[in-house]
Amino acid sequence: MPTFMKQTWHHYSAAPHRLMFLPGMIQLVLTVIYWGIELAGRYTTWWSPLTLNVPGFALHPFLMLYGIFPFFMFGFLMTTYPRWMNGNEIPRSRYVPAWAALTGGMALFYLGLFTQGAWVTIGIVLYLAGWAWAMAALWAVYLRAPATDRTYETWLNAALMLGWLGAASWLVWRLEGSQFWYAFSLQSGFWLFLIPVLVIVGHRMIPFFSNFVLKPYTMVQPRWSLPLMAIAVVGHVILTLTGHWQWRFIPDFALAFLALHHAWHWGFRRALDHRLLAVLHIAWAWLAVGMLFFGVQSLILMLTGQWWFGHSPQHALALGFITSMTLGMATRVTLGHSGRALQVNGFTWACFLALSGATLTRVTADLPWLPSGAIGPMNLASALIWLAFITPWALYYGPMLWRPRVDGRPG
Repeated sequence: MPTFMKQTWHHYSAAPHRLMFLPGMIQLVLTVIYWGIELAGRYTTWWSPLTLNVPGFALHPFLMLYGIFPFFMFGFLMTTYPRWMNGNEIPRSRYVPAWAALTGGMALFYLGLFTQGAWVTIGIVLYLAGWAWAMAALWAVYLRAPATDRTYETWLNAALMLGWLGAASWLVWRLEGSQFWYAFSLQSGFWLFLIPVLVIVGHRMIPFFSNFVLKPYTMVQPRWSLPLMAIAVVGHVILTLTGHWQWRFIPDFALAFLALHHAWHWGFRRALDHRLLAVLHIAWAWLAVGMLFFGVQSLILMLTGQWWFGHSPQHALALGFITSMTLGMATRVTLGHSGRALQVNGFTWACFLALSGATLTRVTADLPWLPSGAIGPMNLASALIWLAFITPWALYYGPMLWRPRVDGRPG
């Protein structure tokens, strides 16, 4: 292997977040490139929708739920678990194989889309093995660390396991065709995995970061938050799977209350003057918006029998909360662990605001008072906004992951 490649690999594999974030960034772009091509095929005369070995209705949610965010989450948690619990750092012998299986599995998945469907199955099996290996690495820290308070890590372990079960359920659906497993996969990935992980991380980190910037400041991290979140998301899933959608306003408004309460006490308005902090606070605000949408949608269904807002609530959470929070955390970790100042420049700020713009565009598309023909163009416009700004973001921050730290320190 040439010297420059050895040096690049040495820097790239020096820390788990470096290895994991890069395929996550690539997935942020590839997934929406696919979706943009699919939408253009549906809503324009440019070309026909793609014919792949996984139907579009199942491919898009799988990639969005399971193909992007686990990379960022494992990169972040493999870095923070040892710090949160005063444990030993995760060695390369644990995080490199996890990265290799996750990345290789996703590569085989893509190969199978265009060649033989068997490669899709093999890719998911390998991906699940990498996910399990990564969880085992986190569990090793969790079990051996001296910290007595492991509340956050306990909740995170449960959410990561439910995410694995959701991805495995998608594979079972693919092999057996049972609609229950497909429905469970969608619900588990969104409500029992992504939402809980980011609520837990936000609860742990947003007031922690705010405390360093907003003075005077009182950290608010109530113990009732995470149990209420768990009850709300489980309740939402049970009501959905049993067909009682009109009653979902009960858990949905509970989670909206949690989000609004925390946004107020964490200093949302004050945080807007500090870009890097504002990114996280704005992302959290989208959680409140999405849950209010879900609650009102359910209440209208109960009172009138009509289904308003379509997929607007889901996309307020998926784009506004989940993706924005992920980008905010990834930006902060990439800057800090590459030896750079924790400051968001104008370019990064524009990329983040554009993501909120893409969210607004997609949310607006399903509102009932718009013409029925608006959803296609606005859906495509949302994807194009994403690509126009998230691709440069990935190109800007990606190289930081395989280059040495600018301050000369290891890691």
